[in-house]
Amino acid sequence: MNITSYQQHLLSDIDRLTAFYEAINQKSRGVVYDLGTGSGILSSWAAPLAHFVYAVEKDTLTAKLAQKNLKSFKNVSVLVNDARNINFSENADLIICEMMDTALIEEEQVPVLNSVQKHLKENGDIIPCGVFNGLEAVHLDSNHPIYHEGKTQHELMSKLLIYDKINFKKHINEKKDHHITIPINTDGIVSGIKITTFTLLTSRLICGPTPMLNPPLLVPTNHLNVKKGENIILNLKYSMGGGLNTIRASIETIS
Repeated sequence: MNITSYQQHLLSDIDRLTAFYEAINQKSRGVVYDLGTGSGILSSWAAPLAHFVYAVEKDTLTAKLAQKNLKSFKNVSVLVNDARNINFSENADLIICEMMDTALIEEEQVPVLNSVQKHLKENGDIIPCGVFNGLEAVHLDSNHPIYHEGKTQHELMSKLLIYDKINFKKHINEKKDHHITIPINTDGIVSGIKITTFTLLTSRLICGPTPMLNPPLLVPTNHLNVKKGENIILNLKYSMGGGLNTIRASIETIS
């Protein structure tokens, strides 16, 4: 997918845009960083409410698109750089960072925020401010992680279980190592998990998965015959920002 078509897909996701628009209108003030600005639409919403906006984009072609879209705003500066390499001249009242993906594995949301947090004022805000990650045991016919976009067949074998809550205003350990007990609610074979991420735009505004914001992730495991009412243990490891190839998932019965 080229940059233009990718940005068009982002801009066509109305649920995603509506959630961010509402959060930005609530929180924009003073100095704003928009990290990974993309086409610049989030910066364009923040600019009328802010003193100054630093719109950061490390991809040169995408940054050119942002510069074009934001040229009418006198209080916006597009910085073509990795946010982790910038020594900002003034601290932020608000950081907008939408380098989001399911469980924060594939994109650089967590490494970037861990690096830039030192530039956030004591009473500053971050959009999104955090995520809840949930999972379900599934029967899955796949041997590699795949995003669920309505095409992949899978059978749910448990209820949704929230296994991790992340606050972006705190330093986050990028290495995850979970050992999770999952109650099974149907007979069959568990051969994977479904991870669903719920995004907290603000403490009062939550957004579930949308086509371009954290579609559920299906991850294969070893196969295990299960009975309704029994519990299994999921051993789940990954590196946030490290990519899908860092995922290690296995299941076992409770002895």
